[in-house]
Formats: sequence, structure tokens, C-alpha cells
Amino acid sequence: MQKSTINIDVILDPNKMPQEILWQASDSNAEMKQKAKAMCLAFWDSGDKTALRIDLWTKDMMMDEMGDFFFQMLMTMADTFARSTRQAELSEEMKTFAKDFFNKFRKIQAEEQQ
Repeated sequence: MQKSTINIDVILDPNKMPQEILWQASDSNAEMKQKAKAMCLAFWDSGDKTALRIDLWTKDMMMDEMGDFFFQMLMTMADTFARSTRQAELSEEMKTFAKDFFNKFRKIQAEEQQ
């Protein structure tokens, strides 16, 4: 049986806020740890029927980057849902929501910059 490992290091500032997120996967070709400004990690607890999550972002994660990050995660979740359930119609509804969400986010960003 093959084993894959993902290591995540979170460097905290004196106030215990994430300052840096570094990760490395055993199956990756990358020799150095990769930097990230944000991460969302979820596990399914089938006994309790709940999602256990770790959501972290660094102090230098910009709001526009967070919007992009969430849009991409929503689109990826829709693809994963389609592959795992074969519910293409529901997946497309999720993608429509993601696009609407992102367009509203960009509109709010533009209004706030005026």
C-alpha cells in the first residue's frame, strides 16, 4: 500500500496570527516547501456527520485575493461534487452561484474604491 503525506507548517506572529503558511506533499516534484497565503482544509467525520475544517489566512492576504480564492474553491467543489455524485445539474447550479457571488464581490470592490 502506498502512502502520501502532506506537511503544513503555520508560522505564527506573537499574537498567534498566521504570518506564513508553508506546505509540501510527498508526491510532489517540488523540492522546497510551497508558500500559501490561505488554506481551507476539510475532513468528513462520518460518525458525527460533520465537516471538520481548518481555515487560515495570513495577514498579507489581500481582499481581492480572498475573493479569487473563494471563487476558485467554489468552482472546484462543484467539479468534485459532479465527479463524486454524477449530479451534473446540481454542480452547474453551484457554478452559477459561484459566478454570481464573484461578480457581486467584484462590484462591491469597485464601489468601495470609488
